Amino acid sequence: MNPAVYILCFLFLFIILINNNRNKNFLKQIICKKNLKEVDEMKTLARRFIDKECLIYTFNSQVSGVIKEIGDSGLLIENNNSNEIINFDYIIRIREYPKNKKGKKKGLILD
Repeated sequence: MNPAVYILCFLFLFIILINNNRNKNFLKQIICKKNLKEVDEMKTLARRFIDKECLIYTFNSQVSGVIKEIGDSGLLIENNNSNEIINFDYIIRIREYPKNKKGKKKGLILD
């Protein structure tokens, strides 16, 4: 084969690998930007939601459940008789589960 074809294939694979590393580094930069002061503020604000049903938004998902406990680096959530722990570094937003005028949970939540 022609050496030019080998060079083009190598460059194509090299570009793909560089883009993958940039995406990983971007997420690491976002996570590392949260300093200890911001985490402490998140803990104090999250204490308001203990024993309330909440929606917790993370980078790539949304979790609903009752916040039972807040620890040093995360919070314990109970949903459907199972427990989950979410790290504060990945939490973007916490809000109480929306209710309608009669006090029932809304079926459709639009954000």
